[in-house]
Amino acid sequence: MNDFRLPLGEWVEVFIDFLTGALAGLFDVIRALFLGLYDIVDFVLGAPPFWAIIIVIAGLGYLAKGWKLAVGTLVGLLIIVGVDQWENAMDTLALVLVASVIAVAISIPLGILAARSDIASRIIRPILDFMQTMPAFVYLIPALILFRVGVVPGIVATIIFAMAPGVRLTELGIRGVDKEVVEAGAAFGSSPSRILRQIQLPLAMPSIMAGVNQVIMLGLSMVVIAGMVGAGGLGGDVVASLNRIDIALGFEAGLAVVILAIILDRLTASLGNRSPRRLRNRGAATGAPVDGDAANDEEKNLVGAGPRRAPSTGI
Repeated sequence: MNDFRLPLGEWVEVFIDFLTGALAGLFDVIRALFLGLYDIVDFVLGAPPFWAIIIVIAGLGYLAKGWKLAVGTLVGLLIIVGVDQWENAMDTLALVLVASVIAVAISIPLGILAARSDIASRIIRPILDFMQTMPAFVYLIPALILFRVGVVPGIVATIIFAMAPGVRLTELGIRGVDKEVVEAGAAFGSSPSRILRQIQLPLAMPSIMAGVNQVIMLGLSMVVIAGMVGAGGLGGDVVASLNRIDIALGFEAGLAVVILAIILDRLTASLGNRSPRRLRNRGAATGAPVDGDAANDEEKNLVGAGPRRAPSTGI
């Protein structure tokens, strides 16, 4: 048997040690920034009485999709209160919101870059494949070394793990826009940035919102793993129940995660469903009116695993 062994792991370890020594100040700044954002969101969610937060979230559900979502949100959040998981749920929601906002802020520009440059797309895609297939536990090892125990390693690992679908679906949505619509905007004298803002992004919005939805869902799936590095919240209770073989605690914490996931999924999905209706009023700015059926087709066909039929648009 060949005694040769590629010391890839040792190389990575040396690289992490180099980062820890050379860029310690930078990582301290990032840790302070992420921790500050988390503390602010956690205070906003945790300081008011639970009934006030429930009313606000139920109101968002009503505005997004009507009374059914509002009632379902109300019942679900009351169940979380009933099993005494409210504080943990708000800690978890704060972590997911902070990580998701940062992941979306990174993934959408990367998706736009990949859609507008084939070279960038060929570079970004294998990196996304690596990020999605690497076990999430592996991200925690360098995150712990660089950011120490606490909520920040959980946020960093969640960002890395969750941002891939945001990039992919943003690229998919923009590439799926009918080229004739883009050419019509250029023919009317629109600049590439204006075409992006007023044609491509509005038409790609259902796909982009699907990416945001998936970022949030993957963020929630990291809750338990983040709990293993001291992030607390519902993930901390799940880990504690696993260590103590406490079925009751594990089920209650897991149920709270499921309720939060359903609420966030329905809210973000409803925002994506509303965007095609707004497209009908965007054509005047570019000289390319958008047909209502085309907007609905955009919603149905662009949110998928690969490019499909582009929306038919009247020029």
